[in-house]
Amino acid sequence: MTVEFFLRIFVAAFLGGLIGLEREYRAKDAGFRTHFLVALGSSLFMILSQFGFDTSLSLDRTASLDPSRIASQVVTGIGFIGAGLIIFQKNVIRGLTTAAGLWVTSAIGLTCGAGLYVLAFATTALVLLCLETLNVILIRFGNKNMSITLASSSKENLKDVAALIKKECVELYAYNMEVKGHKDEKMFLVTMDLKVKRTVYDNWMNGILNEKADIEIVSIE
Repeated sequence: MTVEFFLRIFVAAFLGGLIGLEREYRAKDAGFRTHFLVALGSSLFMILSQFGFDTSLSLDRTASLDPSRIASQVVTGIGFIGAGLIIFQKNVIRGLTTAAGLWVTSAIGLTCGAGLYVLAFATTALVLLCLETLNVILIRFGNKNMSITLASSSKENLKDVAALIKKECVELYAYNMEVKGHKDEKMFLVTMDLKVKRTVYDNWMNGILNEKADIEIVSIE
């Protein structure tokens, strides 16, 4: 039976690692190690929940066992980890997909812990298919949330470029202009939080740079 237990946690760690590699490749906060450990831990908890109390039951025939009790707490625990990955920043929610990936990774670990290998492999394949297919679709048809800061010594040039950005972007969340420097050497900075189409992002940015010679892109997030 020990060999079977080793197989269960090994398969769980392997499948969790596959999902983690995809998240690592996409430079997400929760990568290979996080998914590997979540799947491994979930599988171990499931095994413990099913078989960890056999000795106690053999000593006390009146005792009852609910194999789902420990396993059910894994779902709650993963909820806390997932909540820590979700960030609301500049009118954009980030980390939802990674949090959901951790959630389903824990379910895959529990499934391996229960010895349901075919179901675990099928779920992993569907997760990877979803993540990769979604990424391709978003790159081709989706939108990109970004924050851009432009600087120029000419207030009018900044206004012209800002007007162009407003016209081209899908949605403008915030717009702020500030003045830095002394009276004779003023520098104007414009910061915008917006959403643009991914398909036109590169050409669009090059167009902004070529529109006015003295426009400098300070930062893009």
